[in-house]
Amino acid sequence: MMGRPVDLNILRAALERPATPSSDYDLNPDIALPEGRKLRPAAVLIAIADAPGGAEVILTKRASHLKHHPGQIAFPGGKLDDGDADLVSAALREAEEEIGLPRDLVSVLELMPIHETVTSYEVTPVIAVLNGDFDPVPELGEVAEIFRVPLAFLMDPSAYRVERRRWRGVWRQFYVVPYGPYYIWGATARMLKSLADRVES
Repeated sequence: MMGRPVDLNILRAALERPATPSSDYDLNPDIALPEGRKLRPAAVLIAIADAPGGAEVILTKRASHLKHHPGQIAFPGGKLDDGDADLVSAALREAEEEIGLPRDLVSVLELMPIHETVTSYEVTPVIAVLNGDFDPVPELGEVAEIFRVPLAFLMDPSAYRVERRRWRGVWRQFYVVPYGPYYIWGATARMLKSLADRVES
């Protein structure tokens, strides 16, 4: 399955359109958020690489032994550390650590609005393009696999569907965008769906 052609020029034009924050609760309005909850800042890198068949988005499969989100599909990224100058620095540091992406290959296009997760993070997606190719090196303590998905596929809103599962005793709905053997869901799918909606609008 492939969406309509989406190149970097179309993406750049879409990024000029208004955007709104998203959350893991978007499809679950009945979930009551705790009063006075503390959200920890984090950032992920939506890295877009040029390829002969069209632009591709770099994703990872998390290691199966991790305590949090084992085996899930995710962007490179993580929490804001004391040594990070800002959220962009955090995203670039994490990408360098997790997939071996040199920072000097990355050109940032935009910071998307924050995405609140059920794990109490406020995640800022950093959209960037790569100025060349690199040899991905997974950080085996965290990353089981690095793979790429065509941007055109991910920017097609019809590729997304809503599924549900029980979470803390209640049914929770979430977006999924399966690609081949990869089940992309949750916060990763929601952030991509936000971007796809902007491209489509």
